[in-house]
Amino acid sequence: MAAILDESGTLASPPRVRLQSPTAFLPLWGWAALIGFLVLSAVLVPLLALALPQDSSLHLSPYWVGLSGKILCYAMVALAMDLVWGYAGILSLGHGLFFALGGYAMGMYLNRAMNAASGNLPDFMQFMQWTQFPWYWVGTEHFAWALFLAVAAPGLLAFVFGFFAFRSRIKGVYFSIITQALTYAAMLLFFRNETGFGGNNGLTDFKVLLGFPMGTAGMTVALFVASSLVLVGMFLFSRWLVRSKFGRVLTAVRDAESRVMFCGYNPLWFKLGVWTVSAMMCGIAGALYAPQVGIINPSEMSTSNSIEIAIWTAIGGRGTLIGPIVGAVLVNAAKSWLTVAMPQVWLYVLGGLFIVVTLYAPYGIVGLLKQLRAPRAELRPARPPRGSRKLGAALRFLGRARRG
Repeated sequence: MAAILDESGTLASPPRVRLQSPTAFLPLWGWAALIGFLVLSAVLVPLLALALPQDSSLHLSPYWVGLSGKILCYAMVALAMDLVWGYAGILSLGHGLFFALGGYAMGMYLNRAMNAASGNLPDFMQFMQWTQFPWYWVGTEHFAWALFLAVAAPGLLAFVFGFFAFRSRIKGVYFSIITQALTYAAMLLFFRNETGFGGNNGLTDFKVLLGFPMGTAGMTVALFVASSLVLVGMFLFSRWLVRSKFGRVLTAVRDAESRVMFCGYNPLWFKLGVWTVSAMMCGIAGALYAPQVGIINPSEMSTSNSIEIAIWTAIGGRGTLIGPIVGAVLVNAAKSWLTVAMPQVWLYVLGGLFIVVTLYAPYGIVGLLKQLRAPRAELRPARPPRGSRKLGAALRFLGRARRG
């Protein structure tokens, strides 16, 4: 072990520096909240919805369970948005496209399952006087293939689009504009009847899922529980990703891309990787969304939906993972209530909420809570790590020796 000179000029062993131990994957309150959410969604909700009689005051109707499942799908999209915007600095206004592609992949399977007994084509194909399914419908009668398409279709589109965009160094507002243009072009394409996706009406009238009838209380609860488990899995995966070396480099790319390049990293593959993963997460959310809503049409690709996804993320707090989930749940819960009570007021409330958060809470709800806890932390005296004083004295002595 190397030695250094102390202030008296004698040899001294180098001071021991206490390295900071890595932070826990989740704090204790985080694990408690996660376990509480799992118990609530996987145990309590099924009991209240299926075990209790309908005349009970604690009974959960299928409507509220289905609405909650739909909001959980929105939370998945917001979480995927946080990966690219909060940790990579890429503002996307096209995540609604990836969400809709996943929904269409599942809708194709549900349409095939509905017509499997009769062997007939869907009604819109019969209206077009088609005699067989298009080539891109091949294999969609299998649930596993539909799930693969729900992940692969948005992932492949995101990879190809992102490769050329990131390689061309397109960033900032220009990237947001071209993602919005891509989404709008896809929406116009899916509106056409000859594309084979139902045109304006989209894919609807789903009746069977994995051989079980849809619309029943049991199926509604099953889809809600599946959405809850997938959301937890996505959150844990995202938490692991942002804490890994990949995530740390990605955050560095967001803050100082040129410095990352000077350090020998190619930002293209980091941005392309998280962009593709985020799109695949949106596809999974769309695949869970379609059977719970009972329809998937081109309106899900509208640019307004993609903008709303960004608003959920901003309100909850980007760069926190939990913030976008909170934002998606709160905003969509308020939307479900206000669109019934005061439908003409909702858009003004949403716009005003976004302006207030942007001006007074730029880090969202979660960031605001952290700021409220910050003054208490600042009042606590900071304890220097053990050995820091000796190390500082040694460094000062070496600096004086170099100047001498």
